[in-house]
Amino acid sequence: MKTIWRAALLAAVGVCAACAPVLASAGGAQGEALPQKRELDVPGNPILADGTYYSTDPAPFVADGKLWILAGRDMAAADVNDFIMPEWQLLETADPASHHWTHYPAIARPHDVFAWAEQGRAYAGQIIQGPDGRYYMYAPVMEAHSDAKDRFAIGVAVSDNPVGPWRDAHPAGPIVSQRVPVANDIQNIDPTVMIDEDGRVYLYWGTFGQLRGIELERDMITVKGAERSLTGLTGFFEAPWILKRRGTYYMLYAGNQAGPNSDCTPAVYHACIAYGTAPAPFGPWTYRGVVLGPVSSTTSHSGAVEFKGQWYLAYHTADAIGGGHFRRSVALDTMDWDDSVTPARIRKVVPTRRPGPPPVPTRNIAMRAQAHASNEPVPLQYWIAALNDGVTKANPLPPDMWGSWRPDNPPSQWIEYRWERPVTLNGARIWFWNDQPAGASVGVAPPARWHIEYWDAKAHAWRAVRAEGAYGTVPGRFQAVAFAPVTTRCLRAVMEASGKGAAHAGLAVQEWEALAPEMALPQPAPSAPVAPCGG
Repeated sequence: MKTIWRAALLAAVGVCAACAPVLASAGGAQGEALPQKRELDVPGNPILADGTYYSTDPAPFVADGKLWILAGRDMAAADVNDFIMPEWQLLETADPASHHWTHYPAIARPHDVFAWAEQGRAYAGQIIQGPDGRYYMYAPVMEAHSDAKDRFAIGVAVSDNPVGPWRDAHPAGPIVSQRVPVANDIQNIDPTVMIDEDGRVYLYWGTFGQLRGIELERDMITVKGAERSLTGLTGFFEAPWILKRRGTYYMLYAGNQAGPNSDCTPAVYHACIAYGTAPAPFGPWTYRGVVLGPVSSTTSHSGAVEFKGQWYLAYHTADAIGGGHFRRSVALDTMDWDDSVTPARIRKVVPTRRPGPPPVPTRNIAMRAQAHASNEPVPLQYWIAALNDGVTKANPLPPDMWGSWRPDNPPSQWIEYRWERPVTLNGARIWFWNDQPAGASVGVAPPARWHIEYWDAKAHAWRAVRAEGAYGTVPGRFQAVAFAPVTTRCLRAVMEASGKGAAHAGLAVQEWEALAPEMALPQPAPSAPVAPCGG
């Protein structure tokens, strides 16, 4: 299932037909002008939130008494499910609490820096200052001419200044690929590097559950010793980040140990930021827990750094205006330690958001309810919490919806809302999703028919509402139904699957609204489990 998580994202690619224009001149090749910069005063997370620039895969570092964050740039159109990432950018602040940041767009592009690289695919890199005072950027890019099965490789660029200009520190080619320093069969991305107190340099990288490490010479580019496969980090998927504190090595990473009782994530497409510790650079590694729970984007990528005595965790979300799984934005929060245990524990980071607009009254009270379904535990690619999160998308991924697909789909399914106390309802809206046409018996299709039921506490039975008009089944937009008012604590949408004979298609719903007669301000669902009706 780990491979499904990101492989499915890559399999669902589209063409970037409407990528946003570049708004600043690009730095990159040696001798070019430094990129334009802009000053930002932002009240919270994400740092770039207005939708002008999206930022992803943050790698924080400290230089010249300031906190910097290297980030990629997402440029996918809103309805494109692909990583359109042509360049890297920087964010810099003298004080995170001041909310003042300087943004340096387009500090480098892969093909400008590395003559052997393709354009685009500026994936997660890291900048570190070397013993010679210069800055080294470890960058995963695609080789333009390679017979490797996977052409991602790690190059090293060097500069006298974090904003560039950057040049290839190893023009002969990448220092890690499927061919060098030794043959491997993994995707070589997500590098993270550390200079230990004794001056020794360690490089780590990996994805799809494979974590590798190697030592470099003090020149920051020459491989020293053998490539190692690292184990012991439960649920490791990708995005490693190495740090050392008080003699202990810590590895943060995107974890994907999915399941209904997981301490990481219930859905296979999502990830948490987990971590492990080791007494030495290459282990043995021991899993220690979760640093950051799943965020609003399916991918999760973090970096941690100490700045002026305070540790910070940088990560990305989909929380900017127009944001999404392929339009991510960097956030930064404090990260604290529990030194009462050995090794010290990283306290779980609580994500913060910038103040949003005040809530507006709505008839939809689904967000007050807890969602349940007839197919619990829901298949790991779906996420039942998406039913009442208030979000619909033109091109969703499986965790953006509830779904029921499995190899042997049953003829019917239901989804249910449970409230703590009785509510009065007189309507509902539902948004079906499909990848097969109506009537299909394979894949996911609109239901053949559906209806709304409510729990009648007096009769101790489920009853169909008295609907006004037909129940629509057209996917991709809301299908509304009005009905005579009912007062109940539980509501169900009962769906009959399309199909032929014993074969049935699966079902999927992006959003299901439960409508009250009067508008009211939205309220959150209770955190404690709500008892089922009739139980």
